[in-house]
Amino acid sequence: MLPIEPVLPELAAALDTHRGAVLVAEPGAGKSTRVPLYLLNEPWTSGQRILMLEPRRLAARSVARCMASLLGEKVGQTVGYRVRRETHVGPATRIEVVTEGVLTRMLQADPALEGVGLVIFDEFHERSLHADLGLALCLQAQELFRPDLRILVMSATLDAGPVAKLLGDVPIVRTEGRSFPVATYYLGRLVGGSAARTAAPWEAARAMEQGVENAVRKALAETDGDILAFLPGAREIRRVQERLADLAGQGVRVVPLHGNLPHQAQDEALAPSPPGTRKVVLSTAIAETSLTVPGVRVVVDSGWMRVARFSPRTGMTRLETVRVSKAAADQRRGRAGRLGPGVCYRLWSEEEEALFPAFNRPEVLDADLASCALELALWGVSDPGELRWLDPPPAAAFNQARELLIQLDALDLGGRVTAHGKRMAELGLHPRLAHMILAAIPLGLGETACVLAALLEERDILRGEGIAPDADIRLRLEVMAAETGARGHLRGRARRSQKEDEAAAGGAATAAGTASTRWGVDWDAVRRVQEEAQHLMELAGASKEPKGGIDVDKCGLLLAFAFPDRIGARRPSGGYLLRNGRGAAFSSGQSLANEMYIVAADLDDKGADSRIALAAPVGLQELHAHFSHHIETEELVAWDSEAKRIVARKRRRLGAIVLDEEPLIHPDPGQVLRALIDGIRQEGLEILPWSKAAKRLRERMAFMRFVDPSWPDVSDKSLLEGLETWLGPYLAGVRSAAELEGVDLIASLEGMLSWEQRQKLDEWAPSHVAVPSGSRLPVDYSNPEAPTLSVRLQEVFGLRETPRIAGGRVPLTMELLSPAHRPVQVTKDLASFWRDAYFEVRKELRGRYPKHYWPDDPTSAQATASVKPKAAGREV
Repeated sequence: MLPIEPVLPELAAALDTHRGAVLVAEPGAGKSTRVPLYLLNEPWTSGQRILMLEPRRLAARSVARCMASLLGEKVGQTVGYRVRRETHVGPATRIEVVTEGVLTRMLQADPALEGVGLVIFDEFHERSLHADLGLALCLQAQELFRPDLRILVMSATLDAGPVAKLLGDVPIVRTEGRSFPVATYYLGRLVGGSAARTAAPWEAARAMEQGVENAVRKALAETDGDILAFLPGAREIRRVQERLADLAGQGVRVVPLHGNLPHQAQDEALAPSPPGTRKVVLSTAIAETSLTVPGVRVVVDSGWMRVARFSPRTGMTRLETVRVSKAAADQRRGRAGRLGPGVCYRLWSEEEEALFPAFNRPEVLDADLASCALELALWGVSDPGELRWLDPPPAAAFNQARELLIQLDALDLGGRVTAHGKRMAELGLHPRLAHMILAAIPLGLGETACVLAALLEERDILRGEGIAPDADIRLRLEVMAAETGARGHLRGRARRSQKEDEAAAGGAATAAGTASTRWGVDWDAVRRVQEEAQHLMELAGASKEPKGGIDVDKCGLLLAFAFPDRIGARRPSGGYLLRNGRGAAFSSGQSLANEMYIVAADLDDKGADSRIALAAPVGLQELHAHFSHHIETEELVAWDSEAKRIVARKRRRLGAIVLDEEPLIHPDPGQVLRALIDGIRQEGLEILPWSKAAKRLRERMAFMRFVDPSWPDVSDKSLLEGLETWLGPYLAGVRSAAELEGVDLIASLEGMLSWEQRQKLDEWAPSHVAVPSGSRLPVDYSNPEAPTLSVRLQEVFGLRETPRIAGGRVPLTMELLSPAHRPVQVTKDLASFWRDAYFEVRKELRGRYPKHYWPDDPTSAQATASVKPKAAGREV
């Protein structure tokens, strides 16, 4: 009896009295196969179907086959499954095992899920984006349309409390799994596993692969039974498989297991080993849950997994190799104890394990949300907050996804889905690729777009050891064109004659041969691309278009449809400026590095300039022809700080990229004025033509503000801030620093004053003061707190008191000078000077200037502007 059996009545009772439940059952309990069958005949499922979600296609097919086998039936009778591009259900099917994207499509087609009594979310701990979205939609469907719909969430490793609360405080049912003891060994320091933490990614990958190889060989020598080894991805699986190729001669089969394998290869990995042989299954995380690999008694865990991480900062998704969670590591170890006592070799140390995260990070927090945003728009939701989420989508990433969908014409400016957006969703692709295909079909490029979309969904069909293949995606299309011509899987080019077609196919084959020789071609991946492309052509209706074949030269244009934000223009300094304002660059030696315009399909999102991994060139004429509605024409009128003048140009711009520009002959005068004022602010007030008279006027005005704060502020800060008001009216026709020389600053400053203030300025802050000698001397207002009169001592003989300005409020600072105009005394109290200091000064000056007049009583003496005063026509 399976461990799940005793709690099935409790689970059924919970669902009978509540609209949902959470089932926590350890690996091996039998929840995936026994729960749906047991609940099939409950009163509330009578005559209705059960939908069960599995996170992966392989798991969905395997679980469906197992349940059908338990019933003694074939798949498609009582139990069926629906996965992408594959459906096995019939009129009598009551249990449908589906992948998460399929559930979303079913909900969009029928929000009430008529005829469905129960939706089961299996292995929910994986927290995929589709699972979170599907649960949020099911909860709203339950609330709005189907109060009788039951929702069951199942997992082996799950924090059940928050999920139960989300479902409406539903019951939690728990059971132990059927597992045997698993001896666990930490080999990080013994087989090189910990070396995977080295700085260089290439070296880290090789160290990890070496560690897995060492551990597999150790397990073969020390244990019995088959071995299940976990690696991050298909690339590492392939390389480790090559390392272990010599085991074939020792009765050991080494087989891969990952989602991109054909069904036959996946079935081979899951099939029992023949008597007398052993099997080593090299798997991604696909074998963590739901699947049972017969005969496995040993698990080798690299401790790494590959996840997609989206960056709202750049709008790009990158694959990252990260540490598994503790929960995932326990799931993997449990694979060894399903059939009997087992062994688990972990390629890390116990000290390292303490730093592992407890659970997998929900995908919704790190994923590209474009598909999610489109699904919500189809559902009629513009704000994710309208739904109930275990972890809501991050606002920044969601808003960026909406902006992309608007750019792809999938949403209108109000966030509502368009007819084009609905058609995009029907293709079941990322919105970028769906838009590319739909935009390509009217141009007769549907087949090329479908092949390109299939290439972008697949891992790179070119592979290199130690050096990445060239970034030019046209090389991949040429390989596909060569295969198409050779095998006829896709249509040929009917537009050409047979002779032209043969020549074109030969050219493509030559190019493909070059790529194959230099980097190698993954022919399994090529086959998958062909199959997927054919499927997309039929789904999108591209198979009905006039025969066109693969047009490699249009690759860049098609990529521009899919990645309009990643159109890039070459910068004079090197690298590329992308439409979204980000920088990007090719690594050295790349064939596209000198192209004027490119479209980047894959970037690494590292550093100031992201490294371009896949791209194609695009022509300027193509951008003008197909993106005219996105190209903005702007008149740029700006100050050129180097030329010290206004520059006026007309630009056509695609986002941050300037496509072309030309001189603007008749710029708007208002724009010229604003640019000139901006230029003055950049350069500072020094750029203005400050004559001596203008400077003195400004200083007199500053003095008046010191005396009376209601007067205009003529400080640098205030004048710069108010340029538009006091200077703007005097700048008509001015476009350069040279032309500023003609600006009348005196008039512009006086324009700041009222008529009364102008009169008062001359009265209270006179520019000159008359002294007893008859001279009119200028007043220095450079220090508004102490206006200064510089005057020779002899010219103020007879002047008893200090002259005062500002209506008598402010005494002038008297700078008394020698006959040679050198300062001899500074005072604000002339009477005190005559009384206390004059005689000492007189003594010194008489010695130095004996011919000059130095009276005994300066207060009654006659002032003079010459050597001696004149009286009655003669000198005294």
